[in-house]
Amino acid sequence: MIKTAGISKSYGSIQALNDVSFSIGEGEIVGLLGPNGAGKTTTIKILTGYLQPDNGSVSIDGLDVLAEPKKVQSRIGYLPETAPLYPELSIQSYLAMMADLRGIPEERQQRHISEAVYAAGLEKHLTRQIGELSKGFRQRVGLAQAILHLPKLLILDEPTIGLDPTQIVEIRSLIRRLSKVSTILFSTHILSEVEALCDRAIILINGQVRADAYLSELASSSDAILVLEKNIPGAAGRLEALEGVEAVSLESSREGHAHFRIHGEKRVSGSDLCPLIYNLAHENNWPLRELQHDARTLETVFNELATAV
Repeated sequence: MIKTAGISKSYGSIQALNDVSFSIGEGEIVGLLGPNGAGKTTTIKILTGYLQPDNGSVSIDGLDVLAEPKKVQSRIGYLPETAPLYPELSIQSYLAMMADLRGIPEERQQRHISEAVYAAGLEKHLTRQIGELSKGFRQRVGLAQAILHLPKLLILDEPTIGLDPTQIVEIRSLIRRLSKVSTILFSTHILSEVEALCDRAIILINGQVRADAYLSELASSSDAILVLEKNIPGAAGRLEALEGVEAVSLESSREGHAHFRIHGEKRVSGSDLCPLIYNLAHENNWPLRELQHDARTLETVFNELATAV
């Protein structure tokens, strides 16, 4: 559904994107994750044809975005960070106007509007002026216009920013429902959004793709944590000699306890070193307090990537 190859974009001396490449298959729901200024919005503007890259190529549903922007845009539903709404219009009037702008034939407009309204949960508010709505309902109206023409691809830029917790839950639920009929790419700098909605994340940092993987892969780790009552001379060396261990570090010593992090070899990422470590500790009568497989979170991965720049 989406394929980018080596796209770059500069604003004067500022390099917003640098050789960005990724692909997204039909039916996926993918989070474009990164800190503020990472290049997420620039990427989305290029995907939607609102901005041309300096270098590289972009295709949507097999169509070249630069060569056939109108055809591409007809396949995309787009909700920018600030929804393009007219506060003086009612929801019904606004969606009718958008149906005209989208070129939906008049005989099909009512069906398209009805389906979008019910999908967004707006059926009880059609006559209300948009300017009177809460931010959560304005986001719903923005989503309704984005799905009005039954797009194959839905692109959302920070869809829950500025919403209260109840509104965030409502918008998340709506996005999950929409993912049954459209491929979805949404950008955010909120890690919990990706964990709540996505199976896969693309992490942009300083205009470069630093990670592109399923969340289960990003969180995969072969590291183990070992805590002994006290530091045992030679323990680190014996741990490092175990099969599958790359390195051992003594991280801290709280209350006299020795805290070891045992780093697994990258080639066997995801394997569990705990049984080998336990056997070693048992055979040598080490005073074991704690032994666990290291549980990585998306926040851990993100921070590692951000601080490695």
